[in-house]
Amino acid sequence: MQTSLVAAIRSAVEQAFQTGRVSGIIVAVARRDAAPSTWSFGVDAAGVPLTPETVVPVASITKLATALVVLHLVDCGAVALDEPLGRYVPDASAARITIRSLLCHTSGLPLDLPEGRARYGPGLDWPALRAAALATDLEAPPGKRVQYSNVGYSLLAALVERQTGMEFAKALQRLVLQPLQVEAWLGQEPARPPARLAGVRSEHTGTALEPYNSPFWRSLALPYGGLLTTAEGALRLARAYFDQPGGLLSAALRGEAVADQTNGLGGGMAPPLLWPVCPWGLGPELRDAKAPHWAPAQASPASFGHAGASGCVAWVDPEHSLSWAILGTTTADNGWLVRSGPAIAAALLASLGQQGD
Repeated sequence: MQTSLVAAIRSAVEQAFQTGRVSGIIVAVARRDAAPSTWSFGVDAAGVPLTPETVVPVASITKLATALVVLHLVDCGAVALDEPLGRYVPDASAARITIRSLLCHTSGLPLDLPEGRARYGPGLDWPALRAAALATDLEAPPGKRVQYSNVGYSLLAALVERQTGMEFAKALQRLVLQPLQVEAWLGQEPARPPARLAGVRSEHTGTALEPYNSPFWRSLALPYGGLLTTAEGALRLARAYFDQPGGLLSAALRGEAVADQTNGLGGGMAPPLLWPVCPWGLGPELRDAKAPHWAPAQASPASFGHAGASGCVAWVDPEHSLSWAILGTTTADNGWLVRSGPAIAAALLASLGQQGD
């Protein structure tokens, strides 16, 4: 990476720090099929300095990894995208929805489990969450809107378990993380103490149950949001849909995975992250013209990736042959990711243009 690119990253990160909304940021960048370069700035919520090797909870970037497991099974012929879930998981209440609709969030399932279905507290584990997801039915007709769904990705993890005979966390390691050489953990404590996050909004903040920051939360092995990895690891997961060396997926399926699957439907997550048109692929979100957004307006409409509520984003812009991951030490709840994430990425794109590539 040339000096101008490093300077652009540093300047944009320093501006993010000046807002007072985030105290630490790690940025990983890769051009074309080159190995990523990573820089770290600031400290986590406990005042521990960040390094390029710092492990961070990446929340819904986990969905990129979960989708890769499913797509790997599609490539192997074990799963068909347009078959109903019930072919593989007959005991699911939402058995009639397709695998494709689960991957692109058009299934009609709710964002999260219905209230009271699986109480967050001691005794909760992935099997209990899986059972609750299996018992959850649709809240809207399939194919009528984009409703981002953690429940849907829990059902995809159940599908993986039925097809592989392995616990989802183990299947994820064997089928995706190891082949992609991603250093990551799901459902177990990482090899290094993870960064502590600020801005966790929960009744359990400051307790042994605090989301992101507690061994209890990390033990849940959430297939929609529980992964811990480095900035390079997050970037590798996004690049697996594009140019990852030794690619995990066939070229045809990679292309389909980053093509719009929602056919002009509107929707999204929850206000203000709802859009009149909400393109989504088979796992990755597509940039298009969404606003507000964590990828800059300068990114190509066909760029793709995923963000996480823990304060992170991993993104690929094929048009500019650039990919980036931005991991912060404050959750996205205070808006820093939507404010500063695009500015950091825009600085990267501008620097790239100045270098004539």
